Amino acid sequence: METGTEVNAAERFGLGLVVGKFLPPHRGHRFLIETALSRCERVVVIICGKPVDPIPPELRAGWLRELVPQAEVMLIDDRYDENDSRVWAENTMGWLGRAPDAVFTSEDYGERYAGLMGARHVMVDRARLVVPCSGTAVRQDPFAMWDFIDPPLREWFAKRIVIVGAESTGTTTLAMDLAAALDTEWVAEYGREYSMLKQGSCDANWRSEEFMDIVREQARREDAAARRANRILVCDTNSFATVQWHRRYMGTRFAELEAFAAACRADVYFLTGDEIPFEQDGLRDGEHLRHDMHRWFEEALTAQPKPWFLLRGSRETRLSHALEILDELRLEWRR
Repeated sequence: METGTEVNAAERFGLGLVVGKFLPPHRGHRFLIETALSRCERVVVIICGKPVDPIPPELRAGWLRELVPQAEVMLIDDRYDENDSRVWAENTMGWLGRAPDAVFTSEDYGERYAGLMGARHVMVDRARLVVPCSGTAVRQDPFAMWDFIDPPLREWFAKRIVIVGAESTGTTTLAMDLAAALDTEWVAEYGREYSMLKQGSCDANWRSEEFMDIVREQARREDAAARRANRILVCDTNSFATVQWHRRYMGTRFAELEAFAAACRADVYFLTGDEIPFEQDGLRDGEHLRHDMHRWFEEALTAQPKPWFLLRGSRETRLSHALEILDELRLEWRR
C-alpha cells in the first residue's frame, strides 16, 4: 500500500497530517484519514477551500468533523499554487506550529511535500483499489457514486421531489406511492400532525409564529430523511406550501415565513389536481376553499423558479405520469 519512503506498517507517529480539497469528502477520504488515525497519536486534517468552490468549504469542514470526530479539522483559504510544494510545506508548518511527523496522502506529490517538512510520507491506496472513488466522480454523478458517500453528503446531493396541493387532493397518497416506486424515503406533512395536536387541545386560533414552528420542524425532518434516502427524497409538502396555508388561515402575508420558504430545498414540484371528490377525515375544514387554494398553488408555483407539473387522474395515472416526468428530467439532475 505504501511507496516512496519506506515506512513500517507497524510504525506509529506523533502528529499526522492529511491535506486536500475534499471536494466533496467521500469514503476514500475517510479511509485515508482513518488510516492516519490508526497510526498517529494526533491527526490534523487541512481542508483547502475557495469561495468559488461548488460546495462551500465551511460545509465540507463540518461534514469531516462529523465523519471523523477524532481528527482535528482545519480550514484554510486556498490561495496558493497547488504545484508549488515548497510554498505549501512552509505554510503547513506555519499553520500547524511545527512540522508533522508523517503525511498521509494518496497522491504522488506527497513524497516531495512531506520531505520538504522533514516528515515521513505514507502512501495510502494510490490505485484506489480499496475505495474506487474520487471527488471528481462524485461531483459529476453523485447518484452513480452513492455507495461511496456518507449520510451528510447524501443529504446534500439527494434530489427532493415535493408534492403540494389543496385539501383532499391526494398529496399523501402520491407521496407514499412515489416513494415505494423509487424505493426511497418520504417525509410526511408535519403541519397535519401539528393541527391534530392543536385540535385536541381545543385551540382554534392560529398565530403566525406557529407556522414558523411547522416549517422549521418540517425542514429538520426532511434533512434527516435525506440522509437515509435512495438518491431521491419525496416530500409531502414543504415550507413553500406552508406559505399558502398561512394565507388560508391568517389571510395575510408573513415576511419571515416567505423568506424561509424561498430558501427551501426543492428540485421539482408536483401539484395534485382538485378534480377528485373531497373526503372528510375529521380534520379537514376547507372544502369550500379547495378550488381557490388549488388556484393559489398554481399561481405561486408559476412565480417560483423550480419546474412543476400538474398531476390529474386516478391514483395509478398520477403515479405513472410522475415517474415518466422524473425519467425525462434525469439528465438534468446533476448538481
